[in-house]
Amino acid sequence: METLTRPTGVRSMTAPLRRVLVRPPRPEDLVAWRAYGWRSEPDAARIADEHAALCALLGEAGAEVVTAAGGPDGDPDAIYAFDPAVVVGDGALVLRSGKPGRRGEHEAAEAHLAAAGIPIRARLEAPATVDGGDLLLLDERTLLVGRGDRAIAAGVEALRAALPELDVRSFDLPHHHGPDEVLHLLSFISPVAPDLALVYPPLVPVALMELLAERGVALVEVPDAEYDSLACNVLALGPRRVLAAAGNDETRRRLEAAGVEVVVDAADELSKGDGGPTCLTCPLLRAS
Repeated sequence: METLTRPTGVRSMTAPLRRVLVRPPRPEDLVAWRAYGWRSEPDAARIADEHAALCALLGEAGAEVVTAAGGPDGDPDAIYAFDPAVVVGDGALVLRSGKPGRRGEHEAAEAHLAAAGIPIRARLEAPATVDGGDLLLLDERTLLVGRGDRAIAAGVEALRAALPELDVRSFDLPHHHGPDEVLHLLSFISPVAPDLALVYPPLVPVALMELLAERGVALVEVPDAEYDSLACNVLALGPRRVLAAAGNDETRRRLEAAGVEVVVDAADELSKGDGGPTCLTCPLLRAS
């Protein structure tokens, strides 16, 4: 693997992934699956194997995989490392989840980032709440925020104060199934290249569709039959190269028809908490 000259830096969500933080599942946390709203009970051995396979794929794609040791006890959602903190520019934003059971993740995430040599740019404080899944860096100057049950208005304002160099634009999310079932901005849009995104149109706000068209971003649409199996949640390994959950064959065909290389990851157990490849990773460095 190429030697890294800096440990952090994210100015694009589709530049080549060079360094990434993950948090493996722990059997003692998984017993709380029902309290955290997972769809069914995960198998401890299989989910560990799936996470190891995910890490192997990330390494094969050219990324240094940083494994977070320890963390909040009794929280199965903590495997979704993208939500408690995100790197924007040369430092991290430590967020504050809109899901009360996940509030303990932020202190742990800050410690994991510090251990990885990542400077902290800002920390969100009460009453602000934002999950990483509601943030999309459209380009070096524009950060999109999905305002909904997790990212509230106070959270959007806190982001604007923490990131004065960025144009922070918020979009109201649909109520959908309500606060007990997560709907993030990245639930229905994933950037694939600077000029290409994977979307599930029925949930995309009209104003966001207009902005994508204005910026010349072409769209690949997820079919209705594959939305619930997290077809829209793909992780860009680089421009037009993504890591996607297995089983969404029509979405894969549509991406490939648009010139996208799709690396498939079997993650039946990892996705039981409604998190896909993007949710399971916290990119620390993206660079050409």
